[in-house]
Amino acid sequence: MARSNFSWKDRIRSFSYAFNGLKIVWQEEHNFRIHLIAAVVAIVLSYLLRISPYEWLAIIFSIGFVLVCELLNTALEHLADFVCQEKNPNIKRIKDVAAAAVMLSSITALLIGLIIFIPKLLLWCSLGQLF
Repeated sequence: MARSNFSWKDRIRSFSYAFNGLKIVWQEEHNFRIHLIAAVVAIVLSYLLRISPYEWLAIIFSIGFVLVCELLNTALEHLADFVCQEKNPNIKRIKDVAAAAVMLSSITALLIGLIIFIPKLLLWCSLGQLF
């Protein structure tokens, strides 16, 4: 296999493809928008509750994990629909497994959020103030 030369133009172009993919998912996928709204809520809550740096890592990783699973699920669904337009039990199984990955990542993120936020919110409620 021939080795290609490094090109800044090609690297920048590859980012434009990625941003176009985000634009497509934002415009077409309702669940992706819901996950982004949940991510914004988590980030705002993290800031207001002054979580630790390690808690920030867990929140950021959780958000990225859910969004990546949603993107891969969407790509897999589109590919499956392209390959087989008619109803097919094998395609359904593939789509169901991909959807399960999104669900599992969302549940994991929710549990991480609850572990981090509940003690801080309980403390906030007992003190009666957020700041």
